Amino acid sequence: MPETAERRERLKFEDFDLVRFPNGRTRIRVRMDWTRGRSYPGEAEGNQTLEGEVRAAAEAALQAAAGSTEGKLDLDLRGAKALRVFDAWVVVVMVRAWMDETPVQLLGAYPCPDEDTPRGAVMAVLDATNRVLQSYLSH
Repeated sequence: MPETAERRERLKFEDFDLVRFPNGRTRIRVRMDWTRGRSYPGEAEGNQTLEGEVRAAAEAALQAAAGSTEGKLDLDLRGAKALRVFDAWVVVVMVRAWMDETPVQLLGAYPCPDEDTPRGAVMAVLDATNRVLQSYLSH
């Protein structure tokens, strides 16, 4: 399906906001765009640690991705991990998508520049889910 003014082939990352609180918690807000003028928000909180921020960012991104389907597709975060590989950070996520009551395991990864692992988690979720979202929503 070619990209038109009304619909993109893939969910697009639009905005990211990370707030670190003095109590050691963090809040991450993500906004995705599928159709011009339509935004899908996601928000999650976690601990102010590498693992906590990566997981919260992945959960927020998955919430936004699921919102773009308007409840037609159930997505569940199975795990999110930042790994140090070849002197760089790579975020890997595993997502379970429920399609017609059949679970499908999806894997996404994203290399993170300058240790921006929370934003990398958002991109890893898009890497994992966009093909399913594209085929599921383009009909």
